[in-house]
Amino acid sequence: MSTKVGAYEAKTRFSELLDHVARGETITVTRHGVEVAQLIPVGQLRQDEARRAVEEIKRMRAGIRLDGLSLAELRDEGRR
Repeated sequence: MSTKVGAYEAKTRFSELLDHVARGETITVTRHGVEVAQLIPVGQLRQDEARRAVEEIKRMRAGIRLDGLSLAELRDEGRR
């Protein structure tokens, strides 16, 4: 679940908002209606970073070829 709160409200209810985050909720802080920050559970950040890293690696290696060979072919050649 995600909740949006204004900056002033976030400041005055910070402890309460941290309790919500500790239970797995994401809090988006806005300033004049514009999203400026998020309070998210620590584990979620690590999972999101890992997921993005894996997707970036997959994207980068998708078209890499050397002398017409794929990375998998080069790897397998070295195992013979």
